[in-house]
Amino acid sequence: VFDRGLRASYMRHVYDFYKPDLTSEYPFVDGKLSIQCYLSALDNCYNLYKKKAEKKGVKVDIGYFDGMLFHTPYCKIVQKSLARLVLNDFLANPSDSKFESLSSFKNLKLEETYFDKDVEKAFLNFSNRIFEALTKPSLFVASQVGNMYTPSVYGGLVSLLISKNIDKIAGSRIGLFSYGSGLASSMFSITVTNDYSDHSLLRRLISNLSSVKPLLSKRICVVPEKFSAILDLREKNCHKAPYEPTDDIKQLFPGTYYLTKVDEMHRRSYSRYFGTILNGNS
Repeated sequence: VFDRGLRASYMRHVYDFYKPDLTSEYPFVDGKLSIQCYLSALDNCYNLYKKKAEKKGVKVDIGYFDGMLFHTPYCKIVQKSLARLVLNDFLANPSDSKFESLSSFKNLKLEETYFDKDVEKAFLNFSNRIFEALTKPSLFVASQVGNMYTPSVYGGLVSLLISKNIDKIAGSRIGLFSYGSGLASSMFSITVTNDYSDHSLLRRLISNLSSVKPLLSKRICVVPEKFSAILDLREKNCHKAPYEPTDDIKQLFPGTYYLTKVDEMHRRSYSRYFGTILNGNS
């Protein structure tokens, strides 16, 4: 269930990653600004979440969570984000004995640390065990398929649920940070039910996710040249109308929805494939 009254959101109008050219499927990206915006949004959401929790009489630091998940454009920024939360905790209470090895950073200003490599290295090293325990299990899907944009944080939740034993998931508190360029962001948390009996909703949910790893293992491997050709074809036909795809649908997994045609008014029609995948499994 969602932890009520704790969701923290932060928004700004900024051109970090945007699509002004509607004839292209590719965005304009200001890479350095995009990283700064992501980390700034994370700082603001985390500190607002902590303030809301404090009003309820709850003190929050990274140890409050049993799992911490992030929007995942790429996996390395997720590890840096976890370290960033620890940096926030440190600056809020630099005299805490557990931060003794970081005391030389106590006079930092948070807004000046986005690209400070010494700070980044120190807090990545300090938080590595926390990352391994709270966040790394959430990166399974992202490490296999890359950036999914909007659903990436929920792909992280799926990854966490299929990467741990159910008794370790039951009763846990999971923090989630969701982000969209432009920008809009939120941090919220969920508390998992303690009930993992045979017919519980939690066990049913995890059972329904049991196909994730097998499906990923059945993907079709192609040489780089063919993959590039597929991308070139996609780019060439992205805005074409009328258009009817000619690809072999037998390469699709059973149950996949696929585009059948685009008419002269750009109206799209879809069908669903129920056949057999190439390796013979239905």
